[in-house]
Amino acid sequence: MMLDSRTRLAQTEFVILMALMTSLVALAIDSMLPAFDKIGASFSVTSPDQLQLIIAVLFLGFGFGQLVFGPLSDVFGRKPPIYWGLAIFMAGSVLSGFSSNFEFFILGRFLQGFGGAAPRIISLALVRDEYVGNSMARITSLVMTVFILVPAVAPALGQLVLFFAHWRQIFILLFLVSLAIWLWFGIRQPETLSIEKRRVLGFKSFMQAGRLTFSQSTTVACMIVSGLVFGVFVGYLGAVQTLFIKDFDVRELFPMYFAILALAIGSASFFNSRLVMVFGIRYLVSFSLVAMFTLAVIALLALLFYEIATPPLWFFMLYMMATFFCVGFLFGNLNALAMIPLGHVAGIGSALLGFVQNAIAVVVGLFVGGYFLKDIRYLIVAFGTVSFISFVLLKAEKHFSNRAVSLSGPKSAQS
Repeated sequence: MMLDSRTRLAQTEFVILMALMTSLVALAIDSMLPAFDKIGASFSVTSPDQLQLIIAVLFLGFGFGQLVFGPLSDVFGRKPPIYWGLAIFMAGSVLSGFSSNFEFFILGRFLQGFGGAAPRIISLALVRDEYVGNSMARITSLVMTVFILVPAVAPALGQLVLFFAHWRQIFILLFLVSLAIWLWFGIRQPETLSIEKRRVLGFKSFMQAGRLTFSQSTTVACMIVSGLVFGVFVGYLGAVQTLFIKDFDVRELFPMYFAILALAIGSASFFNSRLVMVFGIRYLVSFSLVAMFTLAVIALLALLFYEIATPPLWFFMLYMMATFFCVGFLFGNLNALAMIPLGHVAGIGSALLGFVQNAIAVVVGLFVGGYFLKDIRYLIVAFGTVSFISFVLLKAEKHFSNRAVSLSGPKSAQS
């Protein structure tokens, strides 16, 4: 396939297009949240554990999709794998939207996650192809600024559909959005990876990159930590709509409260882009984990002291806003820290990183989500526990890696 001869898109159009591609999976997740009870009623599914599969299975597909589409974009160019991924996402939207049983519905969600991984991760490669240095950082920040708005407005969008139509129409909307992205991307965005820069990806090179990735202690530690934290977040997403209705008697206003919490993560991402240049990645990650653990301890002690099983809504919102503000400092920094040692295997390394993160997150999310529905205090316990484990793991990894470097001598340390 010939490299497209057209000049690159104007910056504003490029940023909006990349942001839409990046946020498609987030839209597929968060627009579903107001419809959980209606979906369960349609398929006669009453178990909260089964309803959590609506979220968890999509993340599972997303993890596998990263593992597939990341390397393929280095072999076939950026555009074909995005076409394939969007087509799979649309097929999953149709399957879930028109399925007559819960099993096919869940299969459609897996396909949505699997296909949605292509525009999500390859859009980052497109930015890297088109821009370098400070320009790349600026474009990435602008993309993420637009992306942050999606989790905030997606539940309200889903709720709006439910006011006028059946929950199945949400999937029609997702199909139309993905189709619009496909057409816009196909017509306007040139190919950015020339034929001479494409790789021949064989099993041997994949295994070598995999061995290098998993031999880096920092990368593995960050995989585990981000998977644990993300797992609690996945469990939260699967339970949050039920929690707001059951514990706080909030239904129509649920999208507003969800948006407030989502914006807490977004605001942290905004501040992180400035603070990371001053304090460094590891300091911000450590500080955020300590803050998360401290917040959990204070919240639990307050609930125990006042003998309250279910906290007031204002207390829960304050705690979750502060915790999510800490989470906003973790995801980007942990991924950046994990990628530092990978160098020239960044493509496959990032795919493996995303796959392992999502695999851990799905397992953890399915395990803890059921407890959140039984007692909201388990959510606080979960955030406190994973922050403590994560802090200890990262400190131990840094200690032993520094010790290994010092024992191996200056020559090895320089390398």
